[in-house]
Amino acid sequence: MAESTAHILILDDDRDVACAAQMLLRRRHGRVETLEDPAGLDALLAARTPDVVLLDLNFTPGRIDGAEGLQVLDRLRAQPRPPAVIALTAYADVPLAVEALKRGAGDFITKPWDNARLAAAVDAAIARRAASGGGLSSSLMGDSPALREVKAMIASVAPTEANVMVLGENGVGKELVARAIHAASRRAAATFLAVDMGAVPESTFESELFGHRRGAFTDAKADRAGRFQAARGGTLFLDEIGNMPLAAQAKLLTALERREVTPIGADRPEAIDVRIVSATNLDEARLFDPNVFRPDLLFRLNTIVIRVPPLRERRDDIPGLLHHYLSLYESQYQRPVRELAPQALERLCAWSWPGNVRALRHACERAVILAGQPEYRFEDFGLAGPAAAVTASAAPEPPRAPGPESFSLDALERETIAAALDKAQGNISLAARMLGLSRAALYRKLGKHGF
Repeated sequence: MAESTAHILILDDDRDVACAAQMLLRRRHGRVETLEDPAGLDALLAARTPDVVLLDLNFTPGRIDGAEGLQVLDRLRAQPRPPAVIALTAYADVPLAVEALKRGAGDFITKPWDNARLAAAVDAAIARRAASGGGLSSSLMGDSPALREVKAMIASVAPTEANVMVLGENGVGKELVARAIHAASRRAAATFLAVDMGAVPESTFESELFGHRRGAFTDAKADRAGRFQAARGGTLFLDEIGNMPLAAQAKLLTALERREVTPIGADRPEAIDVRIVSATNLDEARLFDPNVFRPDLLFRLNTIVIRVPPLRERRDDIPGLLHHYLSLYESQYQRPVRELAPQALERLCAWSWPGNVRALRHACERAVILAGQPEYRFEDFGLAGPAAAVTASAAPEPPRAPGPESFSLDALERETIAAALDKAQGNISLAARMLGLSRAALYRKLGKHGF
């Protein structure tokens, strides 16, 4: 698997713990640093803000209240573009974990951790920070009729307690719609916690969602709060809900019906107080197929349905999005301000954007880095190549088996990814499994090849 370019900082006073995490994460990520004392944080932040920080919540021996770590968390969240933060603690203290989430941490991990769980949490944090690079308002930027309808739905449903299901293709901003609902709700001061259901193995589903008690199974060395407990009082966002196995769907349905969960190894259930917002890229035909998704669970989740339109259905918003992201990356990379050539704008507005806003954002970042002319040209965006632009009136060609004329590694890789996406019907998690990649790695390759 190719290395990511993400910058990861591990802030932990235990050198052995920090080194163990560093060795694990260096297999996937090119720049992983450690810091034992928060006193050195200011100098590091002055040079560059990391993409992800793994933050221990206790530094002074004997202290377990987490106050030191929470102060560091506040400093990190005050940065102009704050890093994604994953809280680390050796104590399975649910109130402390919830407080860290309320103050801006995106996830928490208890020590000792499961390597796969930690790696997945870091990958998810990188993806979330990239997705929120332009901020919530930019993700919903535009005044097209289709987007106005989405914003009106958000405004109507947010003050209620109704469960919401967000439908849409990959890259349209389903999580950002969920965050907008939370921000405008009565639960806004509490936690918003996102869970990628496609990345939760069926074997650990109950532990991840409902928690477990120490000694409940071989590796349960400490109590662990589940996602329902960690999001108490707030919003639990269940992303990629359509990828859940039917057996896991049954367990989720029981929790929602009873409004309680029982941690593995516990002798009594715990009441839950969360609002559920879910999302899927499944089309309605598959969503209503009982062999794919339980109808009784669907009816629990889709009290309100918000359909987020793909970018090709709101082309009037494309010029504003291009201007926003080009300006954002010009500032971030300290590159000169350039105008967008009229011909380039025309072609970009006609592009099919199969990766939607996410693909547009990656294309703008690429253009800012690579542009060498006074104006941005279409070629700077890295969209030309195999399976070139599809205009609004043209239908996409099906993936072709690579022939001798396309025996380059890049061409073969692109054709293979296109074939996997076609077979998976656009389902990123399924396509990633077919290709033997993580979701984050597949997203990077989609950006590389201009999907």
